[in-house]
Amino acid sequence: MIAYIVKRILFMVPLLIGITIISFVVIHLAPGSPTDLQTDLNPRVSAEMKARMQALYDLDKPLYQQYFIWVKKLSVMDLGTSFSPDRRPVIDKIMERLPITIIINVLSLVLIIVVALPIGVLSAVHQDSWFDKITGVFVFIGFAMPTFWLALLLMILFGIYLGWLPISGIRSLNYEYLTPIAAMIDLGKHLILPVLLSAFGGLAGFSRYMRANMLEVIRQDYITTARAKGLSERAVIFKHALRNALLPVITILGLSVPGLIGGSVIFETIFAIPGMGQLFYMSTMSRDYPVIMGILVIGAVLTLIGNLIADVSYALADPRIRVS
Repeated sequence: MIAYIVKRILFMVPLLIGITIISFVVIHLAPGSPTDLQTDLNPRVSAEMKARMQALYDLDKPLYQQYFIWVKKLSVMDLGTSFSPDRRPVIDKIMERLPITIIINVLSLVLIIVVALPIGVLSAVHQDSWFDKITGVFVFIGFAMPTFWLALLLMILFGIYLGWLPISGIRSLNYEYLTPIAAMIDLGKHLILPVLLSAFGGLAGFSRYMRANMLEVIRQDYITTARAKGLSERAVIFKHALRNALLPVITILGLSVPGLIGGSVIFETIFAIPGMGQLFYMSTMSRDYPVIMGILVIGAVLTLIGNLIADVSYALADPRIRVS
């Protein structure tokens, strides 16, 4: 197992390099540049000043040279300096916003696992029951409902009409003056809507995946044999069927981590949450290449790590994979 993990980690290096090359080329193909956005609307900026700004950002060099300069900085864990007027290091801007995005996505992933997997198992065990039909309707609504529209409805209902939950930001204006317990409650109220919104689509999808896998597993011959031996239905479902039905879901869970972060662009923008999604959107609009590349690299690393975790979890769930 250790040799397999080491081999996969070594294979991740050239794959990450390929991802960075493609990302670097694609973002530079987008129309406009950082200097255009800063100078085109200022009639007092001369062509010489534009050229000096191009040289300041190394944009006057060929694209491959710009990439090698960026990789050289990345090799010493330096993501460069932002093109924005504050000229802050990219790593500082990302680390400032990364924790809140991780908290929201971890909570939403836990909610998906805790709620969706039991729903999928019960829907499969009680196939064609009222519970199965109701959850099926819930699934179709979850897939069809636009995230931004649902967010607006929740904000109007719980934030404006009922006044139960805040509708923007991650903390109240008087957060610094609250007691520790009151501060935790305030943070929790701000997180409820973003977490629910982030997990809503996943709840629908993962419950269906789990249902389909369980239906396939419980029809297998070894499940019939387990029941013929006199095992309880609880032991048959949760000890024998569930473990094998989890294998495809493990892969989807591992690969869903970067998808959750990518989806955070929507709800972080709607709820004005200062997270990675909002930073990525603002950087894209301003053509802040170093920040964009920094966020893409983090997303690529999370994707590769999620894939590795899925493979290791596969081996832990299925002894046959460990033997092979």
